[in-house]
Amino acid sequence: MNEQIVLAALNILVVDDEINIRKTLSVCLETDGHKVIAVSNFQDAVAEASRRSFEVAFVDLRLGTANGLDLIPKLLAITPWLKIIVITAYASIDTAVEAMRRGAADYIPKPFTPAQVKLAVQKVSEISLLEQKVAALKEDLGRSNPELDFSTSSPAMQHALSLARQVATTDATILLRGENGTGKTVLARKIHAWGKRADRPFGNISCPSIPAELLESELFGHIKGAFTGAIHDSPGRIAACECGTLLLDEIGDLPLSIQPKLLRFLQDHEYERIGDCVTRRADVRIIAATNIDLEKAVQDGRFREDLFYRINVIQIEVPPLRERRDDVAPLAERLLLFFGRTNHRHFTGFTEEALQALRSYPWPGNIRELRNIVERAAIICPNDHIGIEHLPETLISHQVIPQIGDLVNLEKIEELHIRRVLVATKSLQEAADILGIDQATLWRRRKQYGI
Repeated sequence: MNEQIVLAALNILVVDDEINIRKTLSVCLETDGHKVIAVSNFQDAVAEASRRSFEVAFVDLRLGTANGLDLIPKLLAITPWLKIIVITAYASIDTAVEAMRRGAADYIPKPFTPAQVKLAVQKVSEISLLEQKVAALKEDLGRSNPELDFSTSSPAMQHALSLARQVATTDATILLRGENGTGKTVLARKIHAWGKRADRPFGNISCPSIPAELLESELFGHIKGAFTGAIHDSPGRIAACECGTLLLDEIGDLPLSIQPKLLRFLQDHEYERIGDCVTRRADVRIIAATNIDLEKAVQDGRFREDLFYRINVIQIEVPPLRERRDDVAPLAERLLLFFGRTNHRHFTGFTEEALQALRSYPWPGNIRELRNIVERAAIICPNDHIGIEHLPETLISHQVIPQIGDLVNLEKIEELHIRRVLVATKSLQEAADILGIDQATLWRRRKQYGI
């Protein structure tokens, strides 16, 4: 027995000039939990598609005096990801081929049964889901980042993850706070994956990385001719994330001119594209992230107070890595495995001295800095064990080195001193000269200490 796939509720547009067909299709689709808007003509179809996002459209080929084939490219220009199912009582090979050429995804003849309608919706929905997964995979490959599993022994991080899981299944707006590099973007993706919108799109806009004059277009979209360079319509990220999640990264850098428009969308789910007077609606969950003090930004007049309260429904604080010292070694080991696979190498781990240096470092760049340091070590290390000599000098200088009078044996002090001199010099001869020993003795010490 084939397992029946349960589809998420879709926004579906029905375009047919026969009222009985509109009613039949609406009842059939709404019974399966879909939201249906039914119209009878070309103009109303374009108007509805302009106001809200649809995933699927049923289009009759004969709409009074209008041709449904001409409606297909119009709808796709407004919503490029729309899946159009053509319906007609005048089915033929030629019309089917022409419909597909113009962008239709499927074709069913009249009269049709509820089973045919459900199968057609299932087919195009599965195609959409696969397209979204492929896009997500391409984005992941483009980032070339290991997927952190968030294993942690830090109470603060455990609390953040527990709260994130708890609110993931709701539609509440979430504000992620924390320093750069703490993993806010990764956590936002996890919240999306843990929630009921997991099979819908996830979008990410980095507010500081897009020029202010283009950020509004990136967020809300624009129509052709709205400004210089707008050579075609653009739906914007909000429309592209319909029924999904949009992360506004570093929202503290959002220009003041855009903040009222975002506030309106958060309150009413309504917006307009640049250059267009048509009001559109969208169902998109917003996650915001910031590394700045938004309260101070409000006091300084750089961030609207009403917008701050609107995005601060659920606040999750992501702790810096220096407050998660017990997590540093496990994170480094997992990153080393990742970069070993990336570089076709096998590493057995870090020396104890290297791990101690990693634990002692304050990590101002957090997980992002740890990732870069481990990647560097994986590239320059000639053997299968990462030693302290493969770590940057800036990191080694922060480690706690025993001093004369500390309760440690002389060998440990000698080993650490030799390691630091080797890192700071360009050749064995230079290191031997500084240490006051010959190269043969230095070679024996390196062998003794596994340097």
